Amino acid sequence: MRRPVPVPANAPAGRAALVTAAHDAIARGSKSFATASMLFDAETRERAWLLYAWCRACDDIIDGQEMGGVRVAVTDPLARIERVRALTEQALAGQPTGVPAFDALGVVAAETRLPHRLPRDLIAGFAMDAEDWRPRSEDDLLTYCYHVAGVVGVMMAIVMGVDPADDAVLDRACDLGLAFQLANIARDLSEDDAVGRCYLPVEWLVEIDVPPGQALHPLYRERLGMLGRRLAQRAGAYEQSARYGTPALSFRSAWAVLAAAGIYGDIAREVARRGAHAWDRRVIVSRQAKLGWIAKAAWQAAWRRGLWNGGGSRAGLWTRPR
Repeated sequence: MRRPVPVPANAPAGRAALVTAAHDAIARGSKSFATASMLFDAETRERAWLLYAWCRACDDIIDGQEMGGVRVAVTDPLARIERVRALTEQALAGQPTGVPAFDALGVVAAETRLPHRLPRDLIAGFAMDAEDWRPRSEDDLLTYCYHVAGVVGVMMAIVMGVDPADDAVLDRACDLGLAFQLANIARDLSEDDAVGRCYLPVEWLVEIDVPPGQALHPLYRERLGMLGRRLAQRAGAYEQSARYGTPALSFRSAWAVLAAAGIYGDIAREVARRGAHAWDRRVIVSRQAKLGWIAKAAWQAAWRRGLWNGGGSRAGLWTRPR
């Protein structure tokens, strides 16, 4: 485990105040993440809050929303991206921005030696959405998933104490982010379609003879069920791969990761189980099921070196850009 790097003398306003603001942001913006973060040790938990606050602020600025609430139609998405990019670069340079969530990124980046390319990669993902980007191939889909979620997994691993140069472990962390995003895409096909978005690769739609923009039409629902299962299968492969990174983590960090993997994995598994009916009503994971995974993950974390030591092959899985 690396020794923490002291916060630079020119760091923005007091760390304690930034942690408090970040905790407030996560409590309002994601009750699930707030609960999961309690599994971390105190230092990791605070850093996770700081990173989350920046991610949440970027998303809100770009989408014209507050704490993930109802989106407001924006007429200047690219200008918003540039504002986020400028504030982020200022924070990474150790300069106060006047925006607590961005100052929070500056603190956590300094404390963990977070490579600056990682926040930039996430902003590139926001830009893809702002430009109404669509995937043509599965590789395109996974590239998008990296930029909006896989890179967050990488940053979270570094927050948990993984060396930024440990590519093997960070690949597993990225895999968990990919699994989460694939599960989200599978669950949200109907909601995305309602706002004119489709993250299904064009090649997949052509393969099952579904016309562009018609994936949710009742006529094609059985075929869409096949793609839902494909997304779930891909998510499951990356979820399983991610578990092989947990021996490198502390017990409490592994506990949080394994609980989150199980909970999000249940989303993908339920989409697959429902088939053509996966979008009749939103897939959710019950509170009881979440508590069950938290309990099961504690046992898994205790035995992680026996369960997932030895590296587990990543053959056939997509690998993040270096």
